[in-house]
Amino acid sequence: MNRHQALKARQREERANYPEDMGLRVHRALSWLGRAETERSTGDHDGAFVFYWIAFNAAYAGEIGDGLEESPSAREEFRQYFASLLLADKKSAIYDAIWTRFSGPIRILLDNPYVFAPFWNSNRAGDGDAWKGAFARSVDVAHSAVEQKDTQRVLEIIFDRLYVLRNQVMHGGATWNSSVNRDQLRDGVAILGWLIPLFIELMMDAPELDWKRPYYPVVEA
Repeated sequence: MNRHQALKARQREERANYPEDMGLRVHRALSWLGRAETERSTGDHDGAFVFYWIAFNAAYAGEIGDGLEESPSAREEFRQYFASLLLADKKSAIYDAIWTRFSGPIRILLDNPYVFAPFWNSNRAGDGDAWKGAFARSVDVAHSAVEQKDTQRVLEIIFDRLYVLRNQVMHGGATWNSSVNRDQLRDGVAILGWLIPLFIELMMDAPELDWKRPYYPVVEA
């Protein structure tokens, strides 16, 4: 049984006791997680990344202004969601995933300038190597946060990088199945493939927490 199937079986047993908003988030996130795992099993990393990210959106995103593709407060929403996850994470499962299970892909992702936003800002502005100092500092901060078990900070840095990759893929800044962006997509899928099911599981562990009203709730006209 894969992770989606195991979580879905648990959700069916428990969903009657979930608060409505949280239950809808989990239901939606699991549906996209299942599709992500299907794409991953076929070797389609581009498709898997897209569907993992939609599952993540379903789990965390709050209501934002209709018609806006991206919220200016996305980073703050990440922080709030990660804080709630860490409250639910009584056994430090997220830290274990970061430190033990995916130190390789995470370290490689953090060392990859192509998912570092200032790299692209400097490229567009013609500033040459202006991004390198900020990049070195960011990598140092991430490594220090892991060593200090500052899981919140590590998650924020990881998802800052993944958000750049998300923008590249979602906005047509990459070619499907291209050899150019394989490393970051492979590592992004590896990271999301473990963390997103874990995030959903932690939400199911703590339905009493405020997971906020979902984006586009089910309503009747």
